[in-house]
Amino acid sequence: MPTITQLEYLLAVDQEKHFGKASKLCHVSQPSLSTQIQKLEEELEVVIFDRSKKPIMTTDIGQEIINQAKIVIKEHRKLKDLAAINSVEIKGEFKLAVIPTLSPYLIPLFIRSFSQAFPKIQLKVSEQKTQDIIKLLGNDEIDAGLLVTPLEDDRIIERHLFFEPFYAYVSEGHPLLKKKKLAENDLNTNQLWLLEEGHCFREQVLKVCSVDKRATVLENVEFTSGNLETLKHLVRKSNGYTLLPELAVLELNEKEAKSHIIPFTKPAPTREVSLVHSRSFLKESIIKAMEETIIASLPTSIRSLKKDHVSVIDIQ
Repeated sequence: MPTITQLEYLLAVDQEKHFGKASKLCHVSQPSLSTQIQKLEEELEVVIFDRSKKPIMTTDIGQEIINQAKIVIKEHRKLKDLAAINSVEIKGEFKLAVIPTLSPYLIPLFIRSFSQAFPKIQLKVSEQKTQDIIKLLGNDEIDAGLLVTPLEDDRIIERHLFFEPFYAYVSEGHPLLKKKKLAENDLNTNQLWLLEEGHCFREQVLKVCSVDKRATVLENVEFTSGNLETLKHLVRKSNGYTLLPELAVLELNEKEAKSHIIPFTKPAPTREVSLVHSRSFLKESIIKAMEETIIASLPTSIRSLKKDHVSVIDIQ
């Protein structure tokens, strides 16, 4: 019978389409990985991978075996999770994915206190876009995600953490700086710097601002970024404006905030941030501990924000 290790090697090769890359992913030598997969193919009397193709291709029968291997690995992991549930101490591996517009501002707030409070949890954090997090959750490749909700996905449970208002970050000398507060219709311009497609924050900003997606700040330059910090530098050194979530605004020094930041009138456009996981979730003790730690680590201005003071912008 195939071993769990052999099945894990199978999934790695299927994912990477390359034996060398798969061996690095599994932290073993390529000869060891190749030998185990060859033994499995001989035992099952099938060819799982067509090695004559570049990149390696999974055969039709191989794909059926891969699909079954995913189920076996998933159920095997559940055994460990079930054992951990009955443990007095909160422990175990926990994989968390975070969207890039949250990660640099939220993770530093709670990661140290969480690590110190729960030393037996092996926390692995990665940055992923929203759609990738949903896919990873569906494949049980991660345990939870920190992202913007609502997702309107019946497979996923959303644990609301906080509301985070948007602010305009405006270049010096821009006409918008004459206003103490902005209404959404004040932003009907073509001077908006945007994140690249695939980021939910981009879609939220587009819903706040009535702009032409084809418009650019500089007529002969089309530029999008995957990083809010890059957009800030563009605004500061060039012209136009972008929108920032409050956690990013709180990172600014007093001088920069005073010269570039303009709040919105109430109810301010806002995003809802949640800790999400699949409905087959077993690591309840860890997710609850993380939820409580994050909320306790939030700045008072965000933790105390009520829904009637904001206008939540979804990502649908």
